Amino acid sequence: MRKDNFNSPDHYAVDKLLSEENILIRNITRDWVKINVSPIIENAVQNDEFPVKFVKGISEIGGFGPFLPEKYGGAEIDLISYGIMMQELERGDSSLRVLSSIQSGLVMKLIFDHASEQQKLKYLIPLSKGDMIGSFGMSEPNHGSDPSSMLTRFTKKGNKYVINGSKLWIGQAPICNVAVFWCKNDHNEFGLFLVDRETKGFETSKIKNKWGFRGSETGELIFNNMELNEESLLFKTKDVGEMLKCLNLGRYAVAWGALGIAMDCYDCALKYASERIQFGKKIASFQLIQKKLVDMITEITKTQILVWRLGVLMNDGSATYDQISMAKRSSVDMSSNVAIKARSILGGMGVTAEYPVMRHILNLEVLKTYQGTEEIHTLITGRSITGISAF
Repeated sequence: MRKDNFNSPDHYAVDKLLSEENILIRNITRDWVKINVSPIIENAVQNDEFPVKFVKGISEIGGFGPFLPEKYGGAEIDLISYGIMMQELERGDSSLRVLSSIQSGLVMKLIFDHASEQQKLKYLIPLSKGDMIGSFGMSEPNHGSDPSSMLTRFTKKGNKYVINGSKLWIGQAPICNVAVFWCKNDHNEFGLFLVDRETKGFETSKIKNKWGFRGSETGELIFNNMELNEESLLFKTKDVGEMLKCLNLGRYAVAWGALGIAMDCYDCALKYASERIQFGKKIASFQLIQKKLVDMITEITKTQILVWRLGVLMNDGSATYDQISMAKRSSVDMSSNVAIKARSILGGMGVTAEYPVMRHILNLEVLKTYQGTEEIHTLITGRSITGISAF
């Protein structure tokens, strides 16, 4: 089992920008990851397994819906604290951040925003305790970057909605108890629905043999003449933007989470370079190794400031869709470059499970397309600065 001796890089004293609550939540999450995740995660990923005990562990540190009111199982933390929690969970493994952020920023947030009071009380407390697992569906087998063209359809028949179609690449799909998902009718209206696992016509499947996100349960939501009551329709709109804005909190979580990966890779490479002897000297004394480490800490520092500033904007409610998009793209791109440099510093050892770097690299390959591809986020920023859409 690998011992986790992670030391957080902070070259620009960013910690001084954080509140006592921010640091407390970071320490609680970091300690839980060090004790419960790091010693076993490599074996779990090698065996393509999701350690179910992580669900209760994350709930015990308040990792499900922590920004929601206490009435619904939350702790009413601010969104910088939430971002820091995502940073620490994804440093442990992407599967942890995926589990927490889908449950929190998509399933619970959408139920909180759009469900009836009765539905909130029925679902949010069990979800916050980890007694229920939630899943969120937007992407489909043939439509990911263009959700407006989704093929999953809902039709009204009497006082029921009949739904047919499927959602693919869905986190927690194989183990979910409840799912929130988008579909479309023949009037180009998008409907957000809530469904329980036991509903007739609802099935799930698991995607196997993934190279990335191997510690995460990923699969498909399948709807075959599934009938839902009227109250299962949480929200309906013709505005694609209304549908897409539900992704904001998830993309925000990825921006912080990818930073956590970069910090872990940098710390691992720095420690290794300070211990590895070649040609009678520590390799940290070589100019080219120092150049790589300097590039890594510089880009990490930029991203620490970027996501902190985005957190400030999120807290005061002024963060835009474009700003969140930029942070997601930038953070994932930065982390990918840092991880590759870390792997090169570790040499052959970098591809072994003795170190976390290759696992992070494979997860980052998924993050490049997860919650919006790198290309789509590039064009979102391009549209923002030019006023011209290239879509």
